[in-house]
Amino acid sequence: MSNVVFISSGAPPAELTLLSHSVSVSPTASAALVEAAADVMVVDGRSDLPGARAACQTLSQNGACPVLLLVSLSGLPVVSPEWGFTDFITDGSEPGEYDARLRVLTRVGADPDVHVAGPIRIDAAAYSATLEGAPLDLTYTEFELLRYLMAHPGRVLSRETLVSQVWGYNYYGGTRTVDVHVRRLRAKLGQFDYYIGTVRNVGYRFASVREVHRAG
Repeated sequence: MSNVVFISSGAPPAELTLLSHSVSVSPTASAALVEAAADVMVVDGRSDLPGARAACQTLSQNGACPVLLLVSLSGLPVVSPEWGFTDFITDGSEPGEYDARLRVLTRVGADPDVHVAGPIRIDAAAYSATLEGAPLDLTYTEFELLRYLMAHPGRVLSRETLVSQVWGYNYYGGTRTVDVHVRRLRAKLGQFDYYIGTVRNVGYRFASVREVHRAG
């Protein structure tokens, strides 16, 4: 069971309160930071998107726990990861969807082996990777490369760094093997291949949650 703080001037949705998680309400992000000990904070963006954006940014800037943004379908076009939320959920989602996202976010906050970026999730301890909940069929090297990239979001990683950290210092092949494996990874990520960005003449960079808007 997780401690969930719902940041809103109104009541949390019934789908959230039906779960076994402990849910409390705080009127503002600032109040939540002072008063609440939370595993996950849920920001209500169903009716006040500017306020939700400010709340997400406040929580992010203060290094708060994972932030789940609740937003209506009509509000999705203006939502941007630059707001600082960790994940989002649409109004009207089933209780099971809330529970799944809260459990993932709670584990992300507590387990350094788990990395989540939008639809991509990797669990190093369980040696598993999924895309939109479906297993990703990765080779050992592809898995380790994706894991290392996701563990350093927003950081430019040179090919030399990736070779040393993923292939090991005893690897004597050229750095172009990184390009080959990145191409394979992108192919397997399909429409979400934009998470792995190329930094010309340097290497690669995995986009942070704040930079990547959900495709579509």
